[in-house]
Amino acid sequence: MPRAVHHLDLWVADPAVAADEWGWLLGELDWEVDLPHQSWQHPDGTYLFLERSSDQAEGSHDRMRPGLNHLALTVDERATLDRIRAESSAHGWHELFADRYPHAGGDRHTALYLENSEGFEVEVVFVPDVA
Repeated sequence: MPRAVHHLDLWVADPAVAADEWGWLLGELDWEVDLPHQSWQHPDGTYLFLERSSDQAEGSHDRMRPGLNHLALTVDERATLDRIRAESSAHGWHELFADRYPHAGGDRHTALYLENSEGFEVEVVFVPDVA
């Protein structure tokens, strides 16, 4: 069965800052650098690209406007989720809904919600490996 998502392109305002923030988080989630400071690949083959266009309008990302609200990525170990939470602020991310961690999405949903300096939200969901 082919993977569900081939790739994602994120338009960013500052590629160097974005590469540091996203590169750290994706590395923690087992994505590997494909093109330094530009793209990462997940073990399933999905790519994520960071780009800045010369035609891009100025301003920051607003997840509350039309477009992408957030990405939801997975981890299969709860300890990884807790470690990412503990280390995220040192890498440009801040926690959303910290007072409700790890169940801000509901009692049966274990996740960490992060936002980076450009306003991109990532939900890191704990999905136990049941294989």
